[in-house]
Amino acid sequence: MSESTSRSPWLPIWAGLCASLVGIGLARFAYTPLVPALIDAHWFDSSAVVYLGAANLAGYLIGALVGRPLAARWSSASVLRCMMLCVSLAFLACAWPLSVSWYFGWRLLSGVAGGVIMVLAASAILPHVAASRRGLASGAIFLGIGLGIAGAASLVPWLLGKGLQQTWLGLALLSLLLTLTSWAGWPAEHEYAQVTQTKQQGVASPAILVLFSQYALMATALVAPMMFLVDYISRGLGAGTHAGAVIWGLYGLGAIAGPVAYGLMADHLGARAGIRLVLLAQLAALAVLLVSHDLRLLGAAALLIGSFPPGIVPLALARVHQLVDGHARQNATWSRATVSFASFQAIAGYAYSALFAANGGHYTVLFAVAAGAVLLALLIDLLPKEHQAMSLIANSSAK
Repeated sequence: MSESTSRSPWLPIWAGLCASLVGIGLARFAYTPLVPALIDAHWFDSSAVVYLGAANLAGYLIGALVGRPLAARWSSASVLRCMMLCVSLAFLACAWPLSVSWYFGWRLLSGVAGGVIMVLAASAILPHVAASRRGLASGAIFLGIGLGIAGAASLVPWLLGKGLQQTWLGLALLSLLLTLTSWAGWPAEHEYAQVTQTKQQGVASPAILVLFSQYALMATALVAPMMFLVDYISRGLGAGTHAGAVIWGLYGLGAIAGPVAYGLMADHLGARAGIRLVLLAQLAALAVLLVSHDLRLLGAAALLIGSFPPGIVPLALARVHQLVDGHARQNATWSRATVSFASFQAIAGYAYSALFAANGGHYTVLFAVAAGAVLLALLIDLLPKEHQAMSLIANSSAK
């Protein structure tokens, strides 16, 4: 075992957790509870607020594309520190609503930082962790996403009691503190800086193509409940805002539990079996949304559904490490998987909104589409091996 893996990995894992918390957990999910306040304070009109929310998703896709080139030019640790500082600066800038373009630029930058962090954080840390514990380690790293989802439901309303501008300033201060506490935690990666200069291209195996397809379909599926679950409970079922808040709290608890639970699943069951089990569980939870109006059952479903967005990340990453050899090739594959996820997540966000407007506000149609995406992800994984072999031959011939 190398010196890096013989030392305790918990300081680097803390750095990774802080990065995912700042760059994705807070930068993306803290905006959602701020939407009504931005409109009520007349900072922007409702259409502009939705447009500004989408800026983060667009930036996330850009970040997923530029993360590896940035790491090839500078070290991953330097880039990750810079991205966390960028998010802190973006929160600070958003305390002053100078214009829509001003806000759009900073929200876009925060999304870019999140995409870069998703591509680089785990790749910088996992080589320094024993192979048998990498699922747990990646789950701990991406626990920050779940903490951000849960924190957005509790911290932001408390800050809003002090004022909208003070809320942005508080988020900026919290992000900066997390950045500083994680500053020394990023491990040195001299070998990584060298190997990323050598591009290792090859034909993607059928199993990798299946994973890319599944990850894209997972992104499509998770957007519907993430965007519409609370509104469905509050207005669609007429249960009121309190019930919606309780359901979102359960969703947040699931988001906290998901990364570590799914990471342990990858270590003990294997990534592929874990993905199948999770997809089956999500299909069952979405079925509850489609057939039941019982708030107790819906709460249980929300807990399970909430574990999905942050939890599938360590499972997908473990599958990449299972299918691809070599640190550089694993990083390249993970980057492509993240781009696939980010692309379909952004497309799904706009598509669900358009579908909701076109069908007269029927939430069950949206949840049915999400369930269909999960079912398709399951069916793709069950393709016969002979068909996968034919796909490999076809890809090779195309080359």
